[in-house]
Amino acid sequence: MPVGTTSRRPSIHFAVAAAVLATSACAVTPAVASAAPKCSDVEVIFARGTDEPSGIGAVGQAFVDTLRPMVKGSTVGTYAVQYPASWDFLKAAAGATDMSKRAQTTASQCPKTQIVLGGYSQGAAVVDVVATSPVAGLGYNAPLPAAVVPRIASIVVFGNPSARLGQPLTRMSPDFGARTADLCNTNDPICSLGRDFDAHVRYQQSGLIQLGAQWAARHINVRT
Repeated sequence: MPVGTTSRRPSIHFAVAAAVLATSACAVTPAVASAAPKCSDVEVIFARGTDEPSGIGAVGQAFVDTLRPMVKGSTVGTYAVQYPASWDFLKAAAGATDMSKRAQTTASQCPKTQIVLGGYSQGAAVVDVVATSPVAGLGYNAPLPAAVVPRIASIVVFGNPSARLGQPLTRMSPDFGARTADLCNTNDPICSLGRDFDAHVRYQQSGLIQLGAQWAARHINVRT
């Protein structure tokens, strides 16, 4: 479960993540411009996993619920990345576009808001694209401008398919690696060479939600 290390790489990184998802049996149940954000002290922009209903998903909600008491005195808003989260994994590029647009909108309209990017499973692959792709490609059409990069306080991903190939965000993103927690449950086959598919749906019981929230809170508090 790599946490932190240290230019973003092209969108081929997303193609690798999509390939891993397509060949792994994931056991979990059109990008648009983001509306004007309500300015909170912290905004968590989170991409849900495959087949989860619209919203930030169960892992995302657990992450936010755990984070809030760790940043007492700060308001924590959420934004659910809009994308299909379907078995057509290449459409995750739409999620990356929406996540990036939301981060850019929040950075522009809420200059004091600290931004946390997060994702679970296919949602983690969405974050991979935003964090590693400085140019458009493969359906991703809203790369983060360099000026927005410092506005991302932290990144936390769970069950990241790229980690299965030894390419966690802590290693693949020079811009964000030192601010990133790339967390993989023991024997989760989506993010490791393990074979316990149940591990992929046990993040709430694994202790990694707590670890991820602590990581984000540490970086938020440092920047407050």
